[in-house]
Amino acid sequence: MNPAQMDAAQIAARVAGGELDPAEVACAFGRRIAALNPALQAVVGEPAFVAAGDALRPSDALAADIAHLRRCIAAGERLPLAGVPVVVKDVIWVRGCRVTQGSRLFEHFVAPADAQPVQRLRQAGALPIGMANSSEFACKGVTTNLVYGPTRHPADPVLTPGGSSGGCAVAVAARLAPLALGTDAGGSSRRPPAHVGVVGFKPSQGAIADAVGFPHAFPGLSTPAPMAASVADTALMFEALAGEDPADPRSFALPGSGPIEPGAVRVAYSPRLGMDVPVDADVAARVQDAAERLERAGFRVERADPPWPPGAGDDALFPLQHAALAALHGEAWKADPGRFDPDIGRQIERGLACTGVEVSAARELSWQIALAMAAFMQRHDVLLSPTAPCVAWPLERLGPAEIGGVPVGPRGHAVFTSFANHAGVPALSLPCGTGRDGLPVGAQLIAARGRDRFLLAFARVLEALLAADRPHGVP
Repeated sequence: MNPAQMDAAQIAARVAGGELDPAEVACAFGRRIAALNPALQAVVGEPAFVAAGDALRPSDALAADIAHLRRCIAAGERLPLAGVPVVVKDVIWVRGCRVTQGSRLFEHFVAPADAQPVQRLRQAGALPIGMANSSEFACKGVTTNLVYGPTRHPADPVLTPGGSSGGCAVAVAARLAPLALGTDAGGSSRRPPAHVGVVGFKPSQGAIADAVGFPHAFPGLSTPAPMAASVADTALMFEALAGEDPADPRSFALPGSGPIEPGAVRVAYSPRLGMDVPVDADVAARVQDAAERLERAGFRVERADPPWPPGAGDDALFPLQHAALAALHGEAWKADPGRFDPDIGRQIERGLACTGVEVSAARELSWQIALAMAAFMQRHDVLLSPTAPCVAWPLERLGPAEIGGVPVGPRGHAVFTSFANHAGVPALSLPCGTGRDGLPVGAQLIAARGRDRFLLAFARVLEALLAADRPHGVP
């Protein structure tokens, strides 16, 4: 069996057991990258493979990682991700790799160390085989930048996978790697997976240590986020990443999860997540079908909306992002605006104009959203909603012009994901069938902070209920 057709758990078991050589596995995915990535632009930067006649061989850096992995296997170390290739979003430090944040300011930056999640992936035996494209500073809902250009949807190159972790999502959907490590500060690792038909998981804030790397525009909101083709592989990756680290004062240890008993699990089904926003009919139908399948399987499903505080929405919260961008990059933007994506430049401009009162009000609103979510999750175990209100849209637009037949702004596609970040809770996007033109739809599942393992276990149950309708990406 071609290693590039195996899931992460299969690869790890066979590499650890000596049935597969890790170089063979890596090169199988390298051949897919060489064949498919030029049209997708999901994996960026220096290649991890070099031509050797008509074949490929690992680069010197990857060869060194493989040699170290072989020594660890020979020593009998337990490696749950032994030999599993992973791509890493181009905002996360990978030692010795060029990490640009999609910005001309960092076009030649080489990471001096691994970020903590990358350290843990290596300790588990995973092999980083490339950087994945991102929007500039991970601050845009489509994946394009002035360094590498756009990432394209694997089902249709005229469409976007969304952003900002579009490179990660497309890499998994197109089988360029079985695992991807993204970031999620407002849905960046849930909406792109929803649009391409893979699993994206935003853990609880602090579930994965994250204190080494670039300062970013989302303090207290962003978290490393695993992606895979299945919930099982996502959970396998998460277990390698999770756990407290004394270097990160926000990190904490998570409780385990027992078996999922349908009659004991309270599911809140919220078709619009308690907001007055449009949703495409095909998306609404797929998520409703997920709710009905849960009910038929014996789960206690109730139609219920979270009671958000007055004025809650992206417009009121954006001063946090814009002011942080201005603090980090405002001087560089004023010196040379041409080095910035114009959409990011406009955010910096707005940040420079923000008052302290506006930033403080946004911070208070963020806290009230967290309180509202905490109260709601005391009455419900799982919250089910759409991940995004629409399927993928044309590449040249920041968002679809209409959703549900109603004109929307450029962030109309992103309305259902950011509140989970402000609440610090775990949230997962699960493929739940297809909508218009056969494009994937995602269902979002949310649980209380710290119940990450419970949420992953519940997602596996729903994944099985939906298996007949699940899109499988691009062969």
